[in-house]
Amino acid sequence: MGNKKKARFELNEKQLGYAMVIPSLILVVVVILWPVAQSFWNSMFDYRLNDPARSETLLGSNMDLESYLNNYFYIENQLEDLKSSTDKEAIKETITSVEQGIISHHEDLISDEAIKQKVDKINEMLMNYKPVKDMELKYMEIETDFAKDYRSALDSYQEDLSKISESIGDKALSEQFKQTAGLLGATSDTILKSNFVGLANYVNYFQDIRMWRSLWNTTYFTVLSVAFELMLGLAIALLINRAFKGRGIIRASVLIPWAIPTAVAAMMWGFLYDGQSGIVGHYLELLHIIPDASWLLSTADGGMFSVIFADVWKTTPYMALLLLAGLQTIPASLYEASDVDGANKFQQFRNITLPLLKSSILVALLFRTLDAFRVFDLIYVLTGGGPANATESISIYAYKTLFAQQNFGEGSTLSVIVFLCVAVISIVYVKLIGSELFAGRSK
Repeated sequence: MGNKKKARFELNEKQLGYAMVIPSLILVVVVILWPVAQSFWNSMFDYRLNDPARSETLLGSNMDLESYLNNYFYIENQLEDLKSSTDKEAIKETITSVEQGIISHHEDLISDEAIKQKVDKINEMLMNYKPVKDMELKYMEIETDFAKDYRSALDSYQEDLSKISESIGDKALSEQFKQTAGLLGATSDTILKSNFVGLANYVNYFQDIRMWRSLWNTTYFTVLSVAFELMLGLAIALLINRAFKGRGIIRASVLIPWAIPTAVAAMMWGFLYDGQSGIVGHYLELLHIIPDASWLLSTADGGMFSVIFADVWKTTPYMALLLLAGLQTIPASLYEASDVDGANKFQQFRNITLPLLKSSILVALLFRTLDAFRVFDLIYVLTGGGPANATESISIYAYKTLFAQQNFGEGSTLSVIVFLCVAVISIVYVKLIGSELFAGRSK
């Protein structure tokens, strides 16, 4: 009896543990996984805000009812005007044929009661000069065969009127036919095809030289900047970990670069690197380290050197702070005992400091590697990804595609690629950190 109660109590404790984890899981799903899932969904469409025909994610054929009905109202009037403006029977017959074809397709469209209700409602709003803001009302899914047939008919009608426009000698009448033909073309564009492309965006980007170059730039920037920050940060951490007069002031001073906003720091370095008035470029040229002062921002190698140098200056204090926290957890008694054993400073560093600091180094590397791989503001403000995309990171490429070009499909594809790269880096580091922690416990 007592064992059953104990088992039931343990089961309840287990359930309570899961219940306490659920809020964290919900937070992870909402904050991290849901946006990534949304980006992945968008990446499977040719989704572009600057193209009305692809401004929505469409699995099937759809119609922009607001634009269609607005055009349809003017088509009827313009076709009647064209018919009364010409005396040639052949042209009149063509116009009549176009008119009958459009009316026939329109009647087929509104034969569906659900579509007819939407059409009536939108027509009423258009008559009152009200925009249609409800996307479910504005767009209507239609049968693929009907959409294909209606679009093909409108394109054919447009071609017929364009030919008539070219054959008429009267310029005013010719222009009138041309305008009506353009209106038919615009109406054809309101019948939207499915823009679902599956994994085609990923296939295209894996063959895209610019994407691979931006990924290489990001990796190159990350490896070099993090490596220099680790070495310099460790040296600074060892220095400010020692007891000396004015240590508090030195510690505060070291953190100043990290406290400056990245965009501000990038603008500051931009002035310092300037080929005309920049002091950094001037002195590096005097020391014959660079060929001339303009080299820093006008060449591929110079641009990459500039962004890495600025990032090392900006973020080394952060690395030093993380490593300093790790250094302060090492017991002073270990160094005292090694002094008694006759160990020198290098031996203490190799046999005491580094082994006990390994977990802190891995954690610092994890934070900095992820931060460096997602670099955006420093490079965007300092070089804009130039010259000739030589410093363009994968995040900047995604930003330009997603927002500057308003290509949400391809931009989302690049965003997912960034996420996958960051996820791989995180998994590798977490496994290294985990194995190091368990190894420390087993000892």
